[in-house]
Amino acid sequence: MELTSRTVVTIVAESALESRLIGDLQTAGVPGYTVTPAHGAGVRGQREGDIQGGNIRIETVLPHDTAVAILSMLQEKYFSHYACVAWLSEASVVRGEHF
Repeated sequence: MELTSRTVVTIVAESALESRLIGDLQTAGVPGYTVTPAHGAGVRGQREGDIQGGNIRIETVLPHDTAVAILSMLQEKYFSHYACVAWLSEASVVRGEHF
Protein backbone atom coordinates (compact mmCIF):
# COMPACT_ATOMS: atom_id res chain seq x y z
CA MET A 1 0.00 0.00 0.00
CA GLU A 2 1.33 3.40 -0.97
CA LEU A 3 0.60 6.38 1.29
CA THR A 4 0.80 10.02 0.22
CA SER A 5 1.28 12.95 2.60
CA ARG A 6 -1.51 15.51 2.49
CA THR A 7 -2.85 18.23 4.78
CA VAL A 8 -6.39 18.35 6.17
CA VAL A 9 -7.92 21.81 6.44
CA THR A 10 -10.68 21.95 9.05
CA ILE A 11 -12.91 25.02 9.23
CA VAL A 12 -15.58 25.60 11.85
CA ALA A 13 -17.85 28.54 11.10
CA GLU A 14 -21.36 29.83 11.54
CA SER A 15 -23.71 27.97 9.21
CA ALA A 16 -24.79 31.17 7.44
CA LEU A 17 -21.32 31.23 5.83
CA GLU A 18 -21.58 27.82 4.18
CA SER A 19 -22.34 28.92 0.61
CA ARG A 20 -19.79 31.72 0.70
CA LEU A 21 -17.04 29.50 2.16
CA ILE A 22 -17.72 26.72 -0.34
CA GLY A 23 -17.60 29.24 -3.20
CA ASP A 24 -14.27 30.60 -2.01
CA LEU A 25 -12.85 27.10 -1.58
CA GLN A 26 -13.93 26.12 -5.08
CA THR A 27 -12.46 29.33 -6.51
CA ALA A 28 -9.19 28.45 -4.75
CA GLY A 29 -9.18 25.08 -6.55
CA VAL A 30 -10.31 22.77 -3.75
CA PRO A 31 -11.40 19.56 -5.52
CA GLY A 32 -13.70 18.24 -2.79
CA TYR A 33 -14.88 18.81 0.75
CA THR A 34 -17.18 17.49 3.45
CA VAL A 35 -19.63 19.65 5.41
CA THR A 36 -21.13 18.48 8.71
CA PRO A 37 -23.14 20.22 11.43
CA ALA A 38 -21.07 21.21 14.47
CA HIS A 39 -21.68 22.62 17.93
CA GLY A 40 -19.64 23.33 21.02
CA ALA A 41 -18.07 26.15 22.99
CA GLY A 42 -14.84 28.10 22.71
CA VAL A 43 -12.92 30.78 24.54
CA ARG A 44 -15.99 33.01 24.46
CA GLY A 45 -18.40 30.30 25.56
CA GLN A 46 -21.28 29.16 23.38
CA ARG A 47 -22.44 31.67 20.79
CA GLU A 48 -26.04 32.82 20.79
CA GLY A 49 -26.13 32.00 17.07
CA ASP A 50 -25.59 28.32 17.88
CA ILE A 51 -29.18 28.17 19.06
CA GLN A 52 -30.44 29.89 15.90
CA GLY A 53 -28.45 28.26 13.13
CA GLY A 54 -25.50 26.45 14.58
CA ASN A 55 -22.10 25.91 13.11
CA ILE A 56 -20.71 23.85 10.30
CA ARG A 57 -17.46 21.96 10.01
CA ILE A 58 -15.84 21.86 6.58
CA GLU A 59 -12.96 19.51 5.91
CA THR A 60 -10.86 19.10 2.81
CA VAL A 61 -7.65 17.19 2.06
CA LEU A 62 -5.04 19.06 0.04
CA PRO A 63 -1.36 19.37 -0.77
CA HIS A 64 0.34 21.38 2.00
CA ASP A 65 0.96 24.54 -0.08
CA THR A 66 -2.70 24.73 -1.10
CA ALA A 67 -3.80 24.20 2.51
CA VAL A 68 -1.62 27.09 3.69
CA ALA A 69 -3.05 29.29 0.92
CA ILE A 70 -6.57 28.42 2.11
CA LEU A 71 -5.68 29.48 5.67
CA SER A 72 -4.31 32.78 4.34
CA MET A 73 -7.53 33.40 2.41
CA LEU A 74 -9.61 32.64 5.51
CA GLN A 75 -7.52 34.99 7.62
CA GLU A 76 -7.92 37.76 5.06
CA LYS A 77 -11.66 37.37 4.41
CA TYR A 78 -13.27 35.77 7.47
CA PHE A 79 -11.45 35.64 10.81
CA SER A 80 -11.83 39.30 11.83
CA HIS A 81 -15.45 39.54 10.65
CA TYR A 82 -17.13 36.23 11.48
CA ALA A 83 -17.22 33.42 14.03
CA CYS A 84 -14.78 31.20 12.16
CA VAL A 85 -11.72 29.15 13.12
CA ALA A 86 -9.52 26.83 11.10
CA TRP A 87 -6.56 24.52 11.55
CA LEU A 88 -4.32 22.14 9.65
CA SER A 89 -3.60 18.48 10.38
CA GLU A 90 -1.19 16.22 8.59
CA ALA A 91 -2.57 13.03 7.05
CA SER A 92 -1.34 10.02 5.11
CA VAL A 93 -3.83 9.02 2.45
CA VAL A 94 -4.35 6.13 0.11
CA ARG A 95 -5.17 7.16 -3.46
CA GLY A 96 -3.22 10.41 -3.17
CA GLU A 97 -4.07 11.34 -6.76
CA HIS A 98 -7.61 12.12 -5.57
CA PHE A 99 -6.31 14.88 -3.31
